Amino acid sequence: MATQRVLPQSKETLLQNYNKRLRDDIRSILDNFTEIIKTAKVEDETQVSRATQGEQDHYEMQVRAANIVRAGESLMKLVSDLKQFLILNDFPSVNEAISLRNQQLRSLQEECDKKLISLRDEIATDLYELEEEYYSSRYK
Repeated sequence: MATQRVLPQSKETLLQNYNKRLRDDIRSILDNFTEIIKTAKVEDETQVSRATQGEQDHYEMQVRAANIVRAGESLMKLVSDLKQFLILNDFPSVNEAISLRNQQLRSLQEECDKKLISLRDEIATDLYELEEEYYSSRYK
């Protein structure tokens, strides 16, 4: 869109909230993925046994993977909310669609009216011919 529309304060706040949710979810996915990669590196010198460290790393990876999934689901919910916002608040496109449909229906109405007038004229001509034939017939 070339022109920027002025939105009411509540809509502007809602859009800012959507933007914040997007940034937070993307940051969460990135941070958790980065930490999973860091955890995957094997450290040689630790004070805990390898088995304990492996279990701890495994648990941390599960938690971080769950956080990534949660952030992904939050992003899908955000997309749904944005679609709903667009549907409910995009009055210019709704009005344009209504006007277009109205124009289509008016042209269809005019076409039907022309066909009906043509049909009426043909029926009137046929009826006139039938009446003329009937009244000039000797079998009336």
